[in-house]
Amino acid sequence: MAKKIIISTVIALFCLCSVSIFAQSNKGKPASNKKANRRVSDDTKPKEKPKFSNQNEIDESIETDDEIISVETNLVTIPVKVTDRNGRFMGGLKRENFKVWEDRVQQEIVYFQNEEKPFTVALVLDMSYSSRFKIDEIQQAALTFVTELRPNDKVMVISFADQFNILCEPTNDRKTIEQAIIRTRIGSGTSLYDTIDFVINKKFSKINGRKSIVLFTDGVDTTSAVSTDFNNLRDALEFDALVYPIQYDTYKDVQEIQSGKVIINEPSIRTTPPIGGGGIPTGQPKSPLPFPLPTGTIRTGKGKGTPRSLPGSGTSKEEYERADKYLNEMALRTGGRVYKANNMVNLSRAFSKIASELRQFYSLGYYPDEEKASSKRRRIKVKVDKKGVAVRARDSYVVKNRKAKSKK
Repeated sequence: MAKKIIISTVIALFCLCSVSIFAQSNKGKPASNKKANRRVSDDTKPKEKPKFSNQNEIDESIETDDEIISVETNLVTIPVKVTDRNGRFMGGLKRENFKVWEDRVQQEIVYFQNEEKPFTVALVLDMSYSSRFKIDEIQQAALTFVTELRPNDKVMVISFADQFNILCEPTNDRKTIEQAIIRTRIGSGTSLYDTIDFVINKKFSKINGRKSIVLFTDGVDTTSAVSTDFNNLRDALEFDALVYPIQYDTYKDVQEIQSGKVIINEPSIRTTPPIGGGGIPTGQPKSPLPFPLPTGTIRTGKGKGTPRSLPGSGTSKEEYERADKYLNEMALRTGGRVYKANNMVNLSRAFSKIASELRQFYSLGYYPDEEKASSKRRRIKVKVDKKGVAVRARDSYVVKNRKAKSKK
Protein backbone atom coordinates (compact mmCIF):
# COMPACT_ATOMS: atom_id res chain seq x y z
CA MET A 1 0.00 0.00 0.00
CA ALA A 2 2.81 2.41 0.95
CA LYS A 3 4.59 1.56 -2.32
CA LYS A 4 1.51 2.51 -4.37
CA ILE A 5 1.28 5.85 -2.49
CA ILE A 6 4.95 6.60 -3.26
CA ILE A 7 4.50 5.80 -7.01
CA SER A 8 1.38 8.04 -7.20
CA THR A 9 3.26 10.87 -5.54
CA VAL A 10 6.17 10.61 -8.00
CA ILE A 11 3.77 10.68 -11.00
CA ALA A 12 1.99 13.74 -9.62
CA LEU A 13 5.26 15.60 -9.07
CA PHE A 14 6.40 14.75 -12.65
CA CYS A 15 3.18 16.13 -14.18
CA LEU A 16 3.44 19.31 -12.10
CA CYS A 17 7.02 19.89 -13.26
CA SER A 18 6.04 19.36 -16.93
CA VAL A 19 3.27 21.99 -16.72
CA SER A 20 5.64 24.47 -15.08
CA ILE A 21 8.33 23.97 -17.75
CA PHE A 22 5.78 24.43 -20.57
CA ALA A 23 4.48 27.62 -19.00
CA GLN A 24 8.01 29.05 -18.71
CA SER A 25 8.75 28.30 -22.36
CA ASN A 26 5.75 30.50 -23.43
CA LYS A 27 6.40 33.37 -21.06
CA GLY A 28 6.76 36.79 -22.76
CA LYS A 29 4.78 35.81 -25.91
CA PRO A 30 1.32 37.25 -25.40
CA ALA A 31 -1.37 36.38 -27.89
CA SER A 32 -1.88 38.99 -30.67
CA ASN A 33 -4.35 39.44 -33.51
CA LYS A 34 -1.86 41.56 -35.53
CA LYS A 35 -0.72 40.00 -38.79
CA ALA A 36 2.94 39.36 -39.33
CA ASN A 37 4.67 42.17 -41.25
CA ARG A 38 5.80 40.23 -44.27
CA ARG A 39 7.57 42.15 -47.05
CA VAL A 40 8.41 41.01 -50.53
CA SER A 41 11.92 41.79 -51.66
CA ASP A 42 12.34 44.37 -54.42
CA ASP A 43 13.43 41.63 -56.83
CA THR A 44 10.26 39.59 -56.40
CA LYS A 45 7.80 42.39 -55.72
CA PRO A 46 5.12 42.47 -58.45
CA LYS A 47 5.27 45.61 -60.58
CA GLU A 48 1.76 46.97 -60.80
CA LYS A 49 0.82 49.86 -63.04
CA PRO A 50 0.17 52.88 -60.81
CA LYS A 51 -3.32 54.27 -60.57
CA PHE A 52 -3.80 57.15 -62.95
CA SER A 53 -3.87 60.75 -61.91
CA ASN A 54 -4.87 63.81 -63.88
CA GLN A 55 -1.47 65.35 -63.29
CA ASN A 56 1.20 65.09 -65.97
CA GLU A 57 3.94 63.99 -63.64
CA ILE A 58 3.62 63.63 -59.85
CA ASP A 59 5.27 61.88 -56.94
CA GLU A 60 2.84 60.20 -54.58
CA SER A 61 3.66 58.84 -51.13
CA ILE A 62 1.69 55.74 -50.12
CA GLU A 63 1.97 54.53 -46.55
CA THR A 64 1.71 50.77 -46.04
CA ASP A 65 2.92 48.87 -42.96
CA ASP A 66 4.87 51.94 -41.77
CA GLU A 67 6.91 51.99 -45.00
CA ILE A 68 6.85 54.94 -47.42
CA ILE A 69 6.80 53.85 -51.04
CA SER A 70 7.44 56.46 -53.74
CA VAL A 71 5.36 55.94 -56.88
CA GLU A 72 6.00 57.93 -60.06
CA THR A 73 3.40 58.33 -62.76
CA ASN A 74 3.71 59.96 -66.16
CA LEU A 75 0.17 60.36 -67.38
CA VAL A 76 -0.33 62.31 -70.59
CA THR A 77 -3.56 64.34 -70.48
CA ILE A 78 -5.18 65.92 -73.53
CA PRO A 79 -7.97 68.53 -73.56
CA VAL A 80 -10.35 67.69 -76.45
CA LYS A 81 -13.23 69.64 -78.00
CA VAL A 82 -15.76 67.95 -80.29
CA THR A 83 -18.15 69.92 -82.51
CA ASP A 84 -20.73 69.03 -85.17
CA ARG A 85 -20.84 70.35 -88.74
CA ASN A 86 -22.47 73.56 -87.54
CA GLY A 87 -19.73 74.22 -85.03
CA ARG A 88 -21.87 73.35 -82.01
CA PHE A 89 -20.27 71.53 -79.11
CA MET A 90 -21.15 67.84 -78.83
CA GLY A 91 -21.67 66.97 -75.20
CA GLY A 92 -22.54 63.72 -73.47
CA LEU A 93 -19.68 61.68 -74.94
CA LYS A 94 -18.10 58.90 -72.90
CA ARG A 95 -14.66 57.34 -72.68
CA GLU A 96 -15.54 54.57 -75.11
CA ASN A 97 -16.40 57.14 -77.79
CA PHE A 98 -12.76 58.26 -78.02
CA LYS A 99 -9.62 56.70 -79.46
CA VAL A 100 -6.08 58.05 -79.07
CA TRP A 101 -2.94 57.26 -81.07
CA GLU A 102 0.62 58.21 -80.20
CA ASP A 103 3.07 57.93 -83.09
CA ARG A 104 0.47 55.77 -84.89
CA VAL A 105 0.17 53.33 -81.95
CA GLN A 106 -3.25 53.19 -80.31
CA GLN A 107 -3.21 53.93 -76.58
CA GLU A 108 -5.38 52.73 -73.72
CA ILE A 109 -7.41 55.63 -72.29
CA VAL A 110 -7.12 55.28 -68.52
CA TYR A 111 -8.33 58.74 -67.51
CA PHE A 112 -11.46 60.58 -68.62
CA GLN A 113 -13.29 63.70 -67.48
CA ASN A 114 -16.34 65.10 -69.21
CA GLU A 115 -17.33 68.69 -69.86
CA GLU A 116 -19.06 69.00 -66.49
CA LYS A 117 -15.85 68.79 -64.46
CA PRO A 118 -14.56 72.15 -63.14
CA PHE A 119 -11.52 74.08 -64.38
CA THR A 120 -8.78 75.92 -62.55
CA VAL A 121 -8.09 79.13 -64.48
CA ALA A 122 -5.02 81.34 -64.13
CA LEU A 123 -6.13 84.84 -65.14
CA VAL A 124 -2.84 86.53 -66.11
CA LEU A 125 -3.12 90.27 -66.80
CA ASP A 126 -0.44 92.40 -68.47
CA MET A 127 -0.33 95.67 -66.53
CA SER A 128 2.59 97.27 -68.36
CA TYR A 129 2.43 100.85 -69.63
CA SER A 130 2.04 99.64 -73.19
CA SER A 131 -1.55 98.60 -72.47
CA ARG A 132 -3.79 100.62 -74.74
CA PHE A 133 -6.86 99.99 -72.61
CA LYS A 134 -7.70 101.93 -69.48
CA ILE A 135 -7.33 99.83 -66.38
CA ASP A 136 -11.02 100.26 -65.52
CA GLU A 137 -11.96 98.67 -68.83
CA ILE A 138 -9.54 95.76 -68.32
CA GLN A 139 -10.89 95.15 -64.85
CA GLN A 140 -14.51 95.28 -66.00
CA ALA A 141 -13.91 92.76 -68.79
CA ALA A 142 -12.09 90.44 -66.38
CA LEU A 143 -14.87 90.73 -63.79
CA THR A 144 -17.47 89.85 -66.42
CA PHE A 145 -15.37 86.85 -67.47
CA VAL A 146 -15.40 85.50 -63.90
CA THR A 147 -19.19 85.76 -63.68
CA GLU A 148 -19.51 83.59 -66.80
CA LEU A 149 -17.51 80.72 -65.31
CA ARG A 150 -19.25 77.92 -63.47
CA PRO A 151 -19.61 78.13 -59.66
CA ASN A 152 -17.12 75.29 -59.08
CA ASP A 153 -14.45 76.71 -61.40
CA LYS A 154 -11.49 78.13 -59.51
CA VAL A 155 -9.58 81.26 -60.51
CA MET A 156 -6.17 82.57 -59.53
CA VAL A 157 -5.33 86.16 -60.48
CA ILE A 158 -1.82 87.25 -61.44
CA SER A 159 -0.83 90.67 -62.76
CA PHE A 160 2.56 91.55 -64.15
CA ALA A 161 4.68 94.44 -65.37
CA ASP A 162 8.41 94.32 -64.57
CA GLN A 163 7.47 91.83 -61.81
CA PHE A 164 4.50 89.53 -61.33
CA ASN A 165 2.10 89.67 -58.40
CA ILE A 166 -0.13 86.85 -57.16
CA LEU A 167 -3.31 88.71 -56.25
CA CYS A 168 -5.19 85.58 -55.20
CA GLU A 169 -4.55 81.86 -55.11
CA PRO A 170 -6.97 79.45 -56.87
CA THR A 171 -10.41 79.85 -55.32
CA ASN A 172 -14.08 79.74 -56.29
CA ASP A 173 -14.92 82.53 -53.84
CA ARG A 174 -16.16 85.17 -56.27
CA LYS A 175 -15.74 88.04 -53.82
CA THR A 176 -12.06 87.19 -53.29
CA ILE A 177 -11.52 86.97 -57.06
CA GLU A 178 -13.25 90.30 -57.71
CA GLN A 179 -11.19 92.07 -55.07
CA ALA A 180 -8.01 90.62 -56.58
CA ILE A 181 -8.91 91.93 -60.05
CA ILE A 182 -9.62 95.39 -58.69
CA ARG A 183 -6.19 95.44 -57.01
CA THR A 184 -4.40 95.33 -60.38
CA ARG A 185 -2.08 98.30 -61.00
CA ILE A 186 -0.22 99.65 -63.99
CA GLY A 187 3.58 99.38 -63.81
CA SER A 188 6.64 99.73 -66.00
CA GLY A 189 8.41 96.95 -67.88
CA THR A 190 6.98 93.65 -69.10
CA SER A 191 8.20 90.33 -67.66
CA LEU A 192 5.87 88.12 -69.66
CA TYR A 193 8.19 85.11 -70.05
CA ASP A 194 9.09 85.00 -66.35
CA THR A 195 5.40 85.14 -65.41
CA ILE A 196 4.37 82.28 -67.71
CA ASP A 197 7.34 80.21 -66.51
CA PHE A 198 6.17 80.71 -62.93
CA VAL A 199 2.56 79.71 -63.67
CA ILE A 200 3.51 76.58 -65.64
CA ASN A 201 6.36 75.24 -63.52
CA LYS A 202 5.60 76.52 -60.02
CA LYS A 203 1.83 76.85 -59.72
CA PHE A 204 0.06 74.59 -62.20
CA SER A 205 2.49 71.70 -61.76
CA LYS A 206 1.00 71.24 -58.28
CA ILE A 207 -2.66 71.49 -59.28
CA ASN A 208 -4.79 68.50 -60.27
CA GLY A 209 -7.68 68.51 -62.70
CA ARG A 210 -8.47 70.53 -65.79
CA LYS A 211 -6.49 73.75 -66.12
CA SER A 212 -6.25 76.80 -68.35
CA ILE A 213 -4.25 80.02 -68.61
CA VAL A 214 -6.12 83.08 -69.89
CA LEU A 215 -3.40 85.56 -70.82
CA PHE A 216 -4.20 89.21 -71.56
CA THR A 217 -1.16 90.83 -73.21
CA ASP A 218 0.36 92.30 -76.37
CA GLY A 219 3.02 89.58 -76.16
CA VAL A 220 6.05 91.91 -76.07
CA ASP A 221 8.55 91.13 -73.30
CA THR A 222 11.11 93.73 -72.16
CA THR A 223 12.30 92.82 -68.65
CA SER A 224 12.27 89.02 -68.09
CA ALA A 225 15.46 87.89 -66.34
CA VAL A 226 14.83 84.16 -65.73
CA SER A 227 13.00 82.73 -68.73
CA THR A 228 12.70 83.25 -72.50
CA ASP A 229 10.09 82.72 -75.19
CA PHE A 230 11.98 79.57 -76.23
CA ASN A 231 11.71 78.16 -72.70
CA ASN A 232 8.00 78.95 -72.51
CA LEU A 233 7.30 77.28 -75.85
CA ARG A 234 9.33 74.22 -74.85
CA ASP A 235 7.40 73.93 -71.59
CA ALA A 236 4.12 74.33 -73.49
CA LEU A 237 4.79 70.99 -75.21
CA GLU A 238 4.98 69.35 -71.77
CA PHE A 239 2.05 71.32 -70.34
CA ASP A 240 -1.31 69.61 -69.76
CA ALA A 241 -3.39 72.79 -69.81
CA LEU A 242 -4.96 75.10 -72.39
CA VAL A 243 -3.47 78.54 -73.05
CA TYR A 244 -5.78 81.27 -74.33
CA PRO A 245 -3.96 84.51 -75.20
CA ILE A 246 -6.09 87.64 -75.60
CA GLN A 247 -3.84 89.76 -77.78
CA TYR A 248 -4.05 93.51 -78.27
CA ASP A 249 -1.81 95.40 -80.69
CA THR A 250 0.01 98.35 -79.13
CA TYR A 251 2.60 98.96 -81.86
CA LYS A 252 1.02 102.15 -83.23
CA ASP A 253 0.39 103.54 -79.76
CA VAL A 254 3.96 102.86 -78.60
CA GLN A 255 5.38 104.56 -81.70
CA GLU A 256 3.24 107.64 -81.11
CA ILE A 257 4.27 107.79 -77.45
CA GLN A 258 7.92 107.30 -78.33
CA SER A 259 7.87 110.03 -80.99
CA GLY A 260 6.29 112.47 -78.56
CA LYS A 261 2.98 112.74 -80.41
CA VAL A 262 1.20 111.32 -77.37
CA ILE A 263 2.11 112.06 -73.76
CA ILE A 264 0.95 109.64 -71.08
CA ASN A 265 -0.15 111.27 -67.85
CA GLU A 266 -0.20 108.87 -64.94
CA PRO A 267 -3.53 110.11 -63.51
CA SER A 268 -5.28 109.01 -66.71
CA ILE A 269 -3.82 105.50 -66.43
CA ARG A 270 -4.82 104.64 -62.88
CA THR A 271 -8.46 105.65 -62.50
CA THR A 272 -9.45 103.12 -59.86
CA PRO A 273 -8.03 103.69 -56.35
CA PRO A 274 -6.19 100.60 -55.10
CA ILE A 275 -7.86 98.64 -52.32
CA GLY A 276 -6.51 99.55 -48.91
CA GLY A 277 -5.81 103.20 -49.75
CA GLY A 278 -2.77 104.70 -51.35
CA GLY A 279 -4.69 107.01 -53.63
CA ILE A 280 -4.19 107.61 -57.34
CA PRO A 281 -0.65 108.26 -58.62
CA THR A 282 -0.04 111.86 -59.63
CA GLY A 283 2.54 113.66 -61.70
CA GLN A 284 3.86 113.23 -65.19
CA PRO A 285 6.65 110.93 -66.30
CA LYS A 286 9.90 112.63 -67.25
CA SER A 287 10.02 110.80 -70.59
CA PRO A 288 7.25 110.38 -73.19
CA LEU A 289 7.65 106.64 -72.53
CA PRO A 290 7.39 105.69 -68.84
CA PHE A 291 10.34 103.30 -69.21
CA PRO A 292 13.97 104.10 -70.14
CA LEU A 293 14.64 104.76 -73.82
CA PRO A 294 18.35 105.67 -74.19
CA THR A 295 19.61 102.07 -74.07
CA GLY A 296 17.20 100.80 -76.69
CA THR A 297 16.25 103.62 -79.03
CA ILE A 298 18.03 105.78 -81.59
CA ARG A 299 16.35 108.97 -82.78
CA THR A 300 17.12 110.54 -86.14
CA GLY A 301 17.36 114.29 -86.70
CA LYS A 302 16.36 116.89 -84.15
CA GLY A 303 13.19 115.38 -82.82
CA LYS A 304 11.85 114.76 -86.32
CA GLY A 305 11.37 111.66 -88.36
CA THR A 306 10.45 108.11 -87.42
CA PRO A 307 12.36 106.67 -84.45
CA ARG A 308 14.39 103.53 -85.02
CA SER A 309 14.48 100.96 -82.19
CA LEU A 310 17.11 98.47 -81.17
CA PRO A 311 16.13 94.93 -80.11
CA GLY A 312 15.22 94.73 -76.43
CA SER A 313 13.37 98.04 -76.08
CA GLY A 314 9.99 96.50 -76.86
CA THR A 315 9.18 99.06 -79.53
CA SER A 316 10.51 97.62 -82.80
CA LYS A 317 8.42 96.03 -85.51
CA GLU A 318 10.53 92.87 -85.25
CA GLU A 319 9.70 92.48 -81.59
CA TYR A 320 5.98 92.79 -82.27
CA GLU A 321 6.24 90.13 -84.98
CA ARG A 322 8.07 87.92 -82.51
CA ALA A 323 5.34 88.53 -79.94
CA ASP A 324 2.66 87.51 -82.43
CA LYS A 325 4.45 84.23 -83.23
CA TYR A 326 4.97 83.53 -79.53
CA LEU A 327 1.29 83.90 -78.60
CA ASN A 328 0.09 81.84 -81.57
CA GLU A 329 2.56 79.04 -80.79
CA MET A 330 1.56 78.98 -77.11
CA ALA A 331 -2.07 78.49 -78.12
CA LEU A 332 -1.30 75.94 -80.85
CA ARG A 333 0.94 73.78 -78.68
CA THR A 334 -1.60 73.52 -75.86
CA GLY A 335 -4.86 73.26 -77.81
CA GLY A 336 -6.09 76.78 -77.06
CA ARG A 337 -6.56 79.68 -79.46
CA VAL A 338 -5.64 83.36 -79.78
CA TYR A 339 -8.32 86.04 -79.57
CA LYS A 340 -7.69 89.53 -80.92
CA ALA A 341 -8.89 92.46 -78.81
CA ASN A 342 -8.19 95.83 -80.37
CA ASN A 343 -11.18 97.53 -78.73
CA MET A 344 -13.37 97.08 -75.68
CA VAL A 345 -16.09 95.25 -77.58
CA ASN A 346 -13.63 92.63 -78.84
CA LEU A 347 -12.02 92.39 -75.40
CA SER A 348 -15.30 91.59 -73.64
CA ARG A 349 -16.28 89.22 -76.44
CA ALA A 350 -12.95 87.38 -76.18
CA PHE A 351 -13.33 86.81 -72.44
CA SER A 352 -16.92 85.62 -72.98
CA LYS A 353 -15.96 83.13 -75.73
CA ILE A 354 -13.18 81.66 -73.61
CA ALA A 355 -15.53 81.19 -70.66
CA SER A 356 -17.90 79.37 -73.01
CA GLU A 357 -15.17 77.18 -74.50
CA LEU A 358 -13.94 76.04 -71.09
CA ARG A 359 -17.33 74.41 -70.60
CA GLN A 360 -16.88 72.45 -73.82
CA PHE A 361 -13.77 70.34 -73.29
CA TYR A 362 -13.22 66.71 -72.44
CA SER A 363 -9.98 65.50 -70.87
CA LEU A 364 -8.36 62.19 -71.88
CA GLY A 365 -5.31 60.55 -70.38
CA TYR A 366 -3.02 57.60 -71.13
CA TYR A 367 0.38 56.24 -70.11
CA PRO A 368 3.04 56.62 -72.82
CA ASP A 369 5.77 54.12 -73.60
CA GLU A 370 8.33 54.73 -70.83
CA GLU A 371 11.13 53.11 -72.82
CA LYS A 372 11.18 55.90 -75.37
CA ALA A 373 13.72 58.64 -74.80
CA SER A 374 12.57 61.68 -72.84
CA SER A 375 12.29 65.09 -74.52
CA LYS A 376 11.42 63.50 -77.85
CA ARG A 377 8.41 65.05 -79.55
CA ARG A 378 5.57 62.58 -79.97
CA ARG A 379 2.63 62.96 -82.32
CA ILE A 380 -0.95 62.59 -81.07
CA LYS A 381 -4.15 61.83 -82.95
CA VAL A 382 -7.60 61.82 -81.33
CA LYS A 383 -10.71 60.44 -83.04
CA VAL A 384 -14.37 60.06 -82.07
CA ASP A 385 -16.71 57.29 -83.23
CA LYS A 386 -19.27 59.78 -84.50
CA LYS A 387 -19.85 60.89 -88.10
CA GLY A 388 -19.72 64.49 -89.24
CA VAL A 389 -17.79 65.84 -86.26
CA ALA A 390 -14.63 67.90 -85.86
CA VAL A 391 -12.12 67.11 -83.13
CA ARG A 392 -9.81 69.81 -81.79
CA ALA A 393 -6.87 68.75 -79.62
CA ARG A 394 -3.14 69.29 -79.38
CA ASP A 395 -1.26 67.28 -82.00
CA SER A 396 1.98 66.61 -80.10
CA TYR A 397 3.76 66.74 -76.76
CA VAL A 398 7.20 66.20 -75.25
CA VAL A 399 7.85 63.84 -72.32
CA LYS A 400 9.32 65.70 -69.39
CA ASN A 401 13.02 65.15 -68.85
CA ARG A 402 13.06 64.39 -65.14
CA LYS A 403 16.79 64.98 -64.70
CA ALA A 404 16.59 68.36 -66.37
CA LYS A 405 13.56 69.33 -64.33
CA SER A 406 15.25 68.34 -61.07
CA LYS A 407 18.12 70.72 -61.82
CA LYS A 408 15.82 73.57 -62.71
